[in-house]
This record gives sequence, C-alpha cells and structure tokens, in this order.
Amino acid sequence: MVEFLERLKEDWEPISKLTSVAWTIFYLLFLVYAAVNNGKFLLPDYVFLPIHEGGHLLFGWFGETLGVMGGTLLQLFVPLAIAVYFILRRQIPGTAFAAFFFFENFLNVATYMADARRQQLPLVTAGDADYVEQDWTFMFGKVGLLEHDTSIAAVVRVLGWLGMIGVVVWLGWRSRASLAGARSQKSGVGTY
Repeated sequence: MVEFLERLKEDWEPISKLTSVAWTIFYLLFLVYAAVNNGKFLLPDYVFLPIHEGGHLLFGWFGETLGVMGGTLLQLFVPLAIAVYFILRRQIPGTAFAAFFFFENFLNVATYMADARRQQLPLVTAGDADYVEQDWTFMFGKVGLLEHDTSIAAVVRVLGWLGMIGVVVWLGWRSRASLAGARSQKSGVGTY
C-alpha cells in the first residue's frame, strides 16, 4: 500500500502548451453547452446512462435499496475510478478529463433528483418496465427528504458546476507548472 501511495509523490508527466490550450478550449465550450442546455440531457449523459442502468443490475444483488442506489453509485464511480487511474499514472489530461466528467454527472443526477416529486422525466430501465420507479423518489422517500428534492438537487448542481470549473482551473495550474518546469530544464535552472 505504501508503494502504491509513493506514486503520488512523483512529478506529473509534462503537458505541451498546445495540448493544454486545446483541452481548455474544449472544457470552456462544454461549459457553455451545459449552461445553454441547463437541466437537459447532455451528450455525455448518453454514455453514462447504460452505466447507470448497469449499476442497478450490479448492486441489485445486494438488495432493493442498494439496487436503486446502484445506478447513481456506478455512474459516479466509473469516472472517479478512471480519474484515480490517471492520477496514479501522473497524467494531467486524462485526470482532468475523467474528473471533469465525474462532476458533469452531478448535473444529470441533480436533474433526476429534482424530478423526484414531479416524476415527469422519461424513465429507462434494464428490468421489468411494469415495475419501474424513479430512483430518487424511492431514495428520498425512504429517508423522509422527498419534499426537499429540488433543494438537494440545487446543491448537487452547484457542486457539479464548481467541480467542473475547478478541474479547468486545476488543468491551467498544472499546465503552467509543467510548462515552467520544461522551460527551467531547457535553461538548466532548477535541475538539481
């Protein structure tokens, strides 16, 4: 385990200025796209929908409650696990990409949460369509928070936005450090 954590002390792999600029532009354009389509199903959500549904099937082996929670758990776990993988490999673009879409999933989850009482969103199920129930209606109802669905969703949405913006800021910060390190190595400064 100590050897595993030792990798976190290693330097990040260098990133080129072109790569940094291209990814920053991509994320900024995506943030505009997400803002314009606020509360709607975004393009990456089509990627995470099957993962969400797979989470119901996977966690369903552990009972109804975990089966219902499993959709959101797997939907968030997959990009988080990929981010951890890239963190351990010390790769800036991969870490940023996975972390960005981890937080992007918060927007989708918030939309789903806010629909817990209204139940107007179309539901997709990997199981029997006759017995489909909105995940967050079930979960909020189970813990007595159903009347707070939109308030909780608003907090989750803000966390998603802050996380995505934070990833873009982190990417800029890491890129600057990477480029500064490359410049100092070329000039022979700070190589000791």
